[in-house]
Amino acid sequence: MKKFILFLCFFIISIGFAQEKVIKPQLVTTSTLVADEFFGSDSFGYVYYNKANVFYKQKNKELFQYKNLALGKIKGVDLQNPLKIVLFYEGFNSVVTLDNQLNETLLFNFSKNQNNPIVTSAVGLASQNRLWLFNSLPMQLGLYDFNKQQWQSLSQPFQSPIQYYQTDYNNFYWADSNNNIYSCDIFGKITALGTIPKFDAVQILSYEKVVFQIENKVFFHDLKDNSTIEIQLDKKMIEKFQVKDQFLLIFTESEISKYQILLP
Repeated sequence: MKKFILFLCFFIISIGFAQEKVIKPQLVTTSTLVADEFFGSDSFGYVYYNKANVFYKQKNKELFQYKNLALGKIKGVDLQNPLKIVLFYEGFNSVVTLDNQLNETLLFNFSKNQNNPIVTSAVGLASQNRLWLFNSLPMQLGLYDFNKQQWQSLSQPFQSPIQYYQTDYNNFYWADSNNNIYSCDIFGKITALGTIPKFDAVQILSYEKVVFQIENKVFFHDLKDNSTIEIQLDKKMIEKFQVKDQFLLIFTESEISKYQILLP
């Protein structure tokens, strides 16, 4: 009888493990890339990275570069429009826009704005020739108009620091210090989307879906039902990841691996 009970317990536990959900992406390609930081890729197959504080765009043997050492370290890059790439230099409170060949098209130094002082800690491309800017002086999110060179507040002062942010043309997304996820649209409407587990890196895919990294593991998280599924990878070290167009890019110290992935 005791053996039967032990067998039954073992059987139940085995079924539980067998039914544990995982996502298994399929490896498509692996290529060499030696870089200090990988920023991501675009829909045309170009990859963007930083080496010795020089910004590069590369596809096969085609290579472009942009260098502005006077502005210091590149803090952030917005790649949503390959014809208007946005580089953020937080140390010099500046933003540069580049065309598709990495020629400089605009340079904004917000420290020179005497009428409406701006010290920005978050930048992204918005619609209608505007930038998302988080102004650290009043702790408010707003939009900066390229042509008028004016910043307009959209929010009340934030109560918690921004731990992570990303943007698209119509939304500014962020995670606060408590791992709560929010969005703000171009009209100033703020929506609480949910909470995610502790993370080292994260990418918000939609109002309901998030992919995050903790140490060298990557997970899919559903904000709606607060469920998490591991994405099984064969990489022991993961520097950065990107989900784009049903593909998952994994950057290590010396290579990029591209996986096809199907998320719930």
